[in-house]
Amino acid sequence: MQMSLLAEPDSRLHVRSEAVLGVDGAVAELISDMFETMYAFRGIGLAAPQVDVRLRVIVTDVSPGENTAPNPIAMVNPEIVWVSDHDAQMREGCLSVMGHFGDVSRPAEVRVSFYTFTGNPRNYPLGGGLLATCIQHEVDHLDGILFLGHLSALKRNMILRKTLKGTKPGSCLCFEKGIARILSEIFAFGPRA
Repeated sequence: MQMSLLAEPDSRLHVRSEAVLGVDGAVAELISDMFETMYAFRGIGLAAPQVDVRLRVIVTDVSPGENTAPNPIAMVNPEIVWVSDHDAQMREGCLSVMGHFGDVSRPAEVRVSFYTFTGNPRNYPLGGGLLATCIQHEVDHLDGILFLGHLSALKRNMILRKTLKGTKPGSCLCFEKGIARILSEIFAFGPRA
C-alpha cells in the first residue's frame, strides 16, 4: 500500500526513531509498503519517519534506471559502525524536501550493521558512491536529521524559507511523480519504468 510522505517543516521528521524490537510480519509489511511508496515517487531511498512511522527501518534501491535490474535493500535497525577518513561530496535531494537540493559532504565509505526483513543480522561494507551516500542520508532520517542539516546556514535557511511559503506547518503531502525528472538530472540516470 502506498503511504503518504511527510514534508519539511513537519516536526515529526525531526524526532529520533525507536529501535525495532523484533522483526515480524508487521515490519515486513511496513518494508513492502515503503518500497511501494519509494518506487511510486521515483525515489532511491526512504526512511520510516518519512511515512510517519517512528521505527528504525530504511529501504533503498540505487539501481541506475530502466535497463538495470532492481536492487532493493531493506535495513532494520541500521547502524553505521565504521566510516572512512576521507569524505566525498554528492548532490542530495529528499522526498521530504521535494524540489530542493544541496551538495553534502559525507564519509566516502562506510560499514553498516543491520537486520534483514527476515531478522537475519548483516554487516555490510559500502565501498562508496551513491549507495554509501544514500544509506547515510536515510540513517540520518532515523535520527531526526534531514540533509538540510549538512548545508551551510545560508543555503539551509534559503530552502526552508521556500518550503515554508508553499507548506502549512504540520501538513502531510503526497508529491507528484516529477521527482523522476529531477533525480535523473542529479544522478544521471533515466526514470524507472
